[in-house]
Amino acid sequence: MKILDANGANIPALGFGTWTLKGNECAGLVQHALSAGYRHIDTAAMYDNEIDVGTGINSSAIPRSEIFLTSKVWPTDIADGDLQRSVEASLKRLDTPYLDLALIHWPSNSVSIREAIGALNDVKSRGLAKHIGVSNFTNAMIVEAVAASKHPLSCNQVENHPYLDQSVMRKTCARYGLALIAYCPLSRGGKLFEEPAIFNAAKNHGKTPAQIVLRWHVQFENAGAIPKTATLSRLGENLDIFDFELSEGEISAISSLTGANRRICDFDFSPDWD
Repeated sequence: MKILDANGANIPALGFGTWTLKGNECAGLVQHALSAGYRHIDTAAMYDNEIDVGTGINSSAIPRSEIFLTSKVWPTDIADGDLQRSVEASLKRLDTPYLDLALIHWPSNSVSIREAIGALNDVKSRGLAKHIGVSNFTNAMIVEAVAASKHPLSCNQVENHPYLDQSVMRKTCARYGLALIAYCPLSRGGKLFEEPAIFNAAKNHGKTPAQIVLRWHVQFENAGAIPKTATLSRLGENLDIFDFELSEGEISAISSLTGANRRICDFDFSPDWD
């Protein structure tokens, strides 16, 4: 497993995303993911599944100290005081004494970055989270957040896949030592898997198109991904990407697809994207 060194946070490059998973299914999949070799589990207060994620982790044979656990605070709760209470509530639901990474899920239109980052720093200073970072921040927001933070930020978690150009964000994160962690890393499959750049690479390496796309993600410096699946067989498939490398030509061909600039997660409350 590739480990990302992101301002002191050792983040497993491939994690298990839990968005939309609930109940016994979620707990079981988290437990199976850990058994399969995943050591990075991603959730959020908004996912309404932290109790289930915690059950899966605590039912696993893997010690908590070997698991990198990320959760996120919804933008309605990122004011000073609210953010700290949100993280405390997440810890209670997850039944864990700390997060490995606490993120601001989305920037807010009503709470300044300075105030939110100050509250996030307090979470780290109090030991509620070992590391802190952000999600869905633009390049300018990253610059502002880094300047406002006493503790180093470790991550910007953003939508990223071969149909979306995040090359500038990748450079911004690299400049400040942040990892870029991709959600929706497979762009929900479908047509993407039929693209010649991906289909041909899969044939060349004896891998599935999904494995090719995930390998594309992790071959970038300090970049990772948190694919989600509800299919047990795909847990192992998604993880089996560290025994081969894409060539420079294959990376270039897949990267050329980013010119489409198709964004899946774009909402009324989203920032003005770069």
